[in-house]
Amino acid sequence: MPSQLVCRPEQVLPVGVLRVSGVLDLATSGALDHAVARCLSAQPEALLVDIDEMAVADPLGLAVLRSVVSRTAQWPNVPIVLCGATAAEAGAVAASPGVTASASCAEALEQTAEEPEPRRIRARLRPVPDACRQVRQLVGQACAAWQSTELAGSAALIATELVANVVRHAHTTMEFTVGLRNGRLSLTVRDGSRALPVAADPGLSQAGGRGLRLVRELSEAWGVLPIVDGKVVWAHLSS
Repeated sequence: MPSQLVCRPEQVLPVGVLRVSGVLDLATSGALDHAVARCLSAQPEALLVDIDEMAVADPLGLAVLRSVVSRTAQWPNVPIVLCGATAAEAGAVAASPGVTASASCAEALEQTAEEPEPRRIRARLRPVPDACRQVRQLVGQACAAWQSTELAGSAALIATELVANVVRHAHTTMEFTVGLRNGRLSLTVRDGSRALPVAADPGLSQAGGRGLRLVRELSEAWGVLPIVDGKVVWAHLSS
């Protein structure tokens, strides 16, 4: 009989809580990967993954767990806490940046509440040209407030291109988020289109994709996260 894994989001913001039960192995790894990606796409201040009722079938399952939770090391720079992890599970992810273990979700929630207020600003925008001006202004204000003015110019250009791409191609409402954690500035646009953007090659002359090529050149890293109801395009740069 095939193994089963149930991933149930119980809270999205400000802290995400994902409860997982069943058996984790290669066959069920996709369910966990998709559930974690969906939770991270909301960019909570932290993501608590309760695996107290999850069993790891074999050593490959531990490798799967490490692979899934380590995605946050690059983006979206959101701490992941494994709640109710066994010693083997905690050890499997011990070297993953941004991933820790806690005895329970209740304990992890208490610890999260004691942390300093995170720096993150969200704005919901319509797919109109004026959204580009709005997002430039928001990024400039955020960088000034967070004393990161050295990043303001590049961040404003990146944010403008991410938003302009939605205006030109996706034509859906979008959620823009700018955040700062541990010296890394994150810029994210989530829209309702599943069509993935492609950056133009430097040698090509077509207009499409030039904006994303600029994003690639200005940012430390960038990428696209497909989700069930659209996608998240992100970029980050460090001071």
